[in-house]
Amino acid sequence: MARLVIVSNRVLTPGGGSSRAGGLAVVLKDAVTTPGTLWFGWSGRTADETSTDAEIVVEDGVHYATISLSRDDYQKFYVGFANGTLWPLLHFRLGLIEFRREHLEGYRAVNESFAHALAKLLRPDDLIWVHDYHLIPLAAALRHLGVRNRMGFFLHIPFVPPSVFGALPQGARLLKDFCAYDVVGFQTRAHHRDFLDCVHQILRYPSDDAGIVSAPSHAVRAIVTPVGLDGASFHKQAERSARGKNSRRLFASLAGRHLMIGVDRLDYSKGLVNKFEAFNRLLARFQEHRQHVSFLQVAVPSREEVAEYAALRPELNRMAGDINGRHGAFDWVPLRYMSQGLARSTLAGFYRLARVGVVTPLRDGMNLVAHEYVAAQDRDDPGALVLSRFAGVASYFDDALIVNPYDPDEIAEAMNEALLMPLEERQRRHRRLFECLCALTAEAYCTKFLKALSGNVGGGARSSRREHHESLGHT
Repeated sequence: MARLVIVSNRVLTPGGGSSRAGGLAVVLKDAVTTPGTLWFGWSGRTADETSTDAEIVVEDGVHYATISLSRDDYQKFYVGFANGTLWPLLHFRLGLIEFRREHLEGYRAVNESFAHALAKLLRPDDLIWVHDYHLIPLAAALRHLGVRNRMGFFLHIPFVPPSVFGALPQGARLLKDFCAYDVVGFQTRAHHRDFLDCVHQILRYPSDDAGIVSAPSHAVRAIVTPVGLDGASFHKQAERSARGKNSRRLFASLAGRHLMIGVDRLDYSKGLVNKFEAFNRLLARFQEHRQHVSFLQVAVPSREEVAEYAALRPELNRMAGDINGRHGAFDWVPLRYMSQGLARSTLAGFYRLARVGVVTPLRDGMNLVAHEYVAAQDRDDPGALVLSRFAGVASYFDDALIVNPYDPDEIAEAMNEALLMPLEERQRRHRRLFECLCALTAEAYCTKFLKALSGNVGGGARSSRREHHESLGHT
């Protein structure tokens, strides 16, 4: 049986803590537990020089292999190109792109360092599964070293149409890097379609109705495989957590008021400024909610080396103070704003207490907070979900209150609708959302992608087309 090799920018090493490694690592940690698996990536540490050999830790039969990056490589690869160029590009924020040729060269150099360190650990029959925008050129770098294993790539963030992707300097070369993989996966039909359009219009590579791209060297299969979580397990965790000390303290502090909750990274793509303004307008326009609702926003700091991220914190601090000063009372703080993280188990209980979940990113690949909010709810008295149409999960969660995150008034109106929604409607919407959630699991995500990666596109086009259409209909 072939060994699975997972490659990601960060690795959730034993004892490392999920908050350091990010949501991707948490999804993979929950979903991939097969003994013998090798998980390779950056350790999160910087050093004088980038490692040439990986450090390996083994726990429960899983091998965790990590390398460190030099401080210069980290700045060019991670801060510079990955998060200063690719992240804003793939989130439709062209005005925030900061491109420097040396950052692109550093990005490629780190991918080559990953390839050299990983190639030493590979076996001829390994299946290699690479994750996210940091490592798009990795397959091409491995192919250059003579690695012929089947390789798949999954993009956890959005993709963009040719009119946007065309703004990226040397973008055609990056598209060719995608085509060094055997399978390329996306969260939604829209991301999948935009990728195929880019390949066709920019590279002139043809593709068929099954998403099979005819690249010069081999066939590349593009698929839709949405990320999810174990909804039933998270539901049970929320039930337990809601009875715990932290949830009891939060409940007591509400003094009978409804709770609205938002949980995001402190990131310009999450729409936090518009969300705060929407809450301000809710209280101004729908004054029946004054003194009767509290909004808890958790915003975990992220990528503070990037100027746009650093500038967001003081803006939100100012807005929170203004909202509370304008609308608050001596016994009521309308907006509870936290810029530090909470344990996932604690959040599970908080989600369960919340009458409204507010998930309004300006653009997102999927957004598992929406999944967690739905999973946590009491089926007999569930809350309602306000959800951005530009979150990938909106393609699947039709029964949320879907909003345009660029319109604070529309968000405020949805907040009002959610707070006033009758119990029967909340139950009906939640029942359908939970059914969808139970199909969108981490296990289903891994199984579907690995099935495609294990397959053979050549000579199996009919099967590939059938599986492709099944994946597009997966809701």
